[in-house]
Amino acid sequence: MNTSQLYELFSWFDQYVEPFLDSDPEGAKNIQLKIVHTRKVCETMAQLSVGEMLSENEALIAAAIALLHDVGRFPQYRRWRTFRDSESDNHARLAIDVIRKERVLQNITTDEVLLIEEAVRFHNLLKPPARVHSPTRRYINLIRDADKLDIWRLFVELLAQPPDERASAATLGLEDLPEKISDSCIAALSAGTIVQLDTVTCVNDFKLLQISWVYDLTSNTSRRLLRERGYLPALAASLPQRTDIQKAVSKAVSSLSA
Repeated sequence: MNTSQLYELFSWFDQYVEPFLDSDPEGAKNIQLKIVHTRKVCETMAQLSVGEMLSENEALIAAAIALLHDVGRFPQYRRWRTFRDSESDNHARLAIDVIRKERVLQNITTDEVLLIEEAVRFHNLLKPPARVHSPTRRYINLIRDADKLDIWRLFVELLAQPPDERASAATLGLEDLPEKISDSCIAALSAGTIVQLDTVTCVNDFKLLQISWVYDLTSNTSRRLLRERGYLPALAASLPQRTDIQKAVSKAVSSLSA
């Protein structure tokens, strides 16, 4: 992949997403949320590429993955009015459908297509498969980290907004009750494991799930960026101030320096 091809890909993306904004105000707000998220993931991916010392060509491939990782979100929301995969379809699979239907990778090598498609396909799994076809897992790890880093940003900014101004689909339709929280989610975070989405019943549980992602970061650059940006303490400050929660969160934050 070369720089010109990447520029063409960014131009295609801008044209592709524009019609999805032609919606009711709430729909447009949710679509805009994903457009901004994509652009921010691209910015974060550029930082990871520098920090992890990717070559110029590797950085271009990583940028393409960042741009394309969530293109399935747009047809997903248009059809089902949700970003919750369990109530619609796997947005990573939908992204592959868009990539192939739009033939956006037709001018790059087969090897590069494989790297991009596999990273997009596996970016949202709880755990990537043990075996992959592409020659490196590097890009899968990079997009999973970049995606998490921006979802933390998005959610912290969302919580700072009045509830009636928030993009409704961002919280997956979960109840936002200040004191409600599930013991099973606290237990998972306390154990140093990833909180699973099917155990999440409210917004506070969703915050614990996001905090638990710290245990899935794959690079020192990602951990450094997370420390510098202060997302975990910001999320923790909005949780019920209980000793068990604070202890679990402190363990997660401390793991960044381990």
